[in-house]
Order: sequence, then structure tokens, then C-alpha cells
Amino acid sequence: MPHHHSHASHDHHHDREDGDHGHSHDHSDEVEPALQTLIWKQIDFESIRTLNESEPDQGAKVVEKTWPQRLNAEPMLQSDADEQLLMFVPFTGVLKLHSLLIRSSEDSSAPKTLKLFLNKDDLDFSAASDLQPTQTLELSQTSEIQELPVKRTSFGNTYSLTLFIEDNYGDDVTRIYWIGFKGEFMNLNREPVEVLYEKAANPKDHTLIQGVGDMSTQGTRHGM
Repeated sequence: MPHHHSHASHDHHHDREDGDHGHSHDHSDEVEPALQTLIWKQIDFESIRTLNESEPDQGAKVVEKTWPQRLNAEPMLQSDADEQLLMFVPFTGVLKLHSLLIRSSEDSSAPKTLKLFLNKDDLDFSAASDLQPTQTLELSQTSEIQELPVKRTSFGNTYSLTLFIEDNYGDDVTRIYWIGFKGEFMNLNREPVEVLYEKAANPKDHTLIQGVGDMSTQGTRHGM
């Protein structure tokens, strides 16, 4: 029996090394898939806007935390006048969003209802309250990382996300410690470049055509 026991623990040790089976090491299981699909460097941090944050750029700083920093208490996003928050997060290309990750707390400042709006860059609180969200998520009162899967069919072409925290668990203010995104980033740099190029080139083409026309007319006159 002792031999069998040591054999089992040896297997378990082996499992820990493999890292892809065995259930007692949730932490290492959690790290791997998250890092494979975590969207971070493709977030346009400088363009993040948060309404009703208690200090400027708090929202951006909470999103800017890296995966290893996700459990850090600071920086923190706290709402100001009431419990609602509205955050606009643009990406540097097109994202197939799979899930949203959030860390709040076990107390009544934890956000409760989160409404997601796809590719809307101009929402204010009244618009966010009136419009039909792309998806509504219910959040838990926990200091653990919550992973909230989204309807992938709805978020297949995500250029930006607007996160509307509509309410919390009763506190006057809402506090959030980390926000992350998982998905597939499609590096479609060619498409925006072509669009920009066309816009830039059109006036030039127009001028060139006029110029060529003028010259050929002058040439004809000159020749005549």
C-alpha cells in the first residue's frame, strides 16, 4: 500500500511537470491559456477614455496592468459622482473577442451589471442607458479574477469596446482593480493602410489629372 501511495504521488508530480493534466494546480493551468490568448499590446492605451473616474487616467492604468500585475491593489479605478462607469477601449486592429477578464472585490463596491457596446466611440451615460447593448454581463462579488465569455458571433469584428458599469452591489462608488481581454487579434494592417492611402492619394490624383490635362491642352495649342 505505501508503495502504491508513493507511485500515485510520483504520478501527481509528473502531472505537475506536464502541466496539461491533473487538477490540483489551477494556478499554472490558469496562466498558460490566458497568456496564449491575452490581448494586451494590441490595446490603444493612449486612446482609452473613462467617464466618471475619480482621477484622470485611472481607467487606462487599470487596463495597462499586465497579467503578472493583475492582483496588484494599485492602480485602481474608482468611480466619482456615483457608482456608474463608462470606459471606451480601442484596439490597434481587429479583434475576435472571446472573453473579458475583470478583478474587483468582495465588498459592495464590486460592479454588478456590465453592458458591452461594440465599435461605438461616442457614447455618454445617457446613450449607454438608452441603447441596446451588444451583450449584458452579470458580475460576481469576488476578488478572484472573473472570466466572462462573450457571444463570439457578436464580437467577431471588434475595433473598440465600450464598457458600461450600470450598477454595483450597493456602495456609493465602484472599484475595479484590473480589466483584461482574451481573443484572437487579426493583424489587418494592410486594410487601414490602403484606406488611408486612398484618401491621401485622391486629391493628388485629381491635381495630377488636371495638371496633365492643362499641359496637353497647352501642348496642343502650342503645336497648333
